[in-house]
Amino acid sequence: MFGFTELSPITQQLLSLTICFILCSLLGVERHVHHKNAGVKTHVLVGVGACLFTLVSAYGFAHLESATISTDPARIAAQIVSGIGFIGAGVIFVNNDTVRGLTTAATVWLSAALGVACGAGMFHLAIFALVLHYLAIFVVGPVLNRLPHINRNIHTIIEYESGYGVMRQILSVASAQGYKAAVTSTSQIETEEGTGTRVVMKFEGPYPQTELINAITTISRVNAVDQVDRNDLD
Repeated sequence: MFGFTELSPITQQLLSLTICFILCSLLGVERHVHHKNAGVKTHVLVGVGACLFTLVSAYGFAHLESATISTDPARIAAQIVSGIGFIGAGVIFVNNDTVRGLTTAATVWLSAALGVACGAGMFHLAIFALVLHYLAIFVVGPVLNRLPHINRNIHTIIEYESGYGVMRQILSVASAQGYKAAVTSTSQIETEEGTGTRVVMKFEGPYPQTELINAITTISRVNAVDQVDRNDLD
């Protein structure tokens, strides 16, 4: 692709890392826009790391090959697939019967896949996979959110700093937009500023809830806002 095989090995390697950096940055931007903890930096580091492992596997041991010693470039890539699961599991949170972070874990997994694809020089697959990701998040997701049977079970998870009257502001915003709010569960969490609260809420009112979520996100001391479907927890 783009005369990639005609380039020198060093140029190929640097180009692979560069394209991987760009694609994983775009992947992380989507998570950043949705105010997720794993944003641009996380996805770039995971993707570039996976790409570097793949490049080392493909080029780093070539000088050791002989009649009695052979190398298998696929071995390190296979370990990336299994090892990245630990990072993905680290961004999934379970609180009572609510699961949060599944989409972010999937994007971290995809970030590693983009890195491996770039390391292997398969840029067309990496770019197309990124396009499909954006299609799923910004096109398929909103369409599903408009389906009545989906909306009935939507719950909102909000993380905010404790002691600043944030819940009072959330209830005020919801009421102003015509929503009836109910708290399902609460738990204490640690934040960069000290103690925070994670609350699961149910907002009954008009759908989609895009304007409500955007308004809650802009409230001072709100760190994260996410929505989950309880039907997916069974």
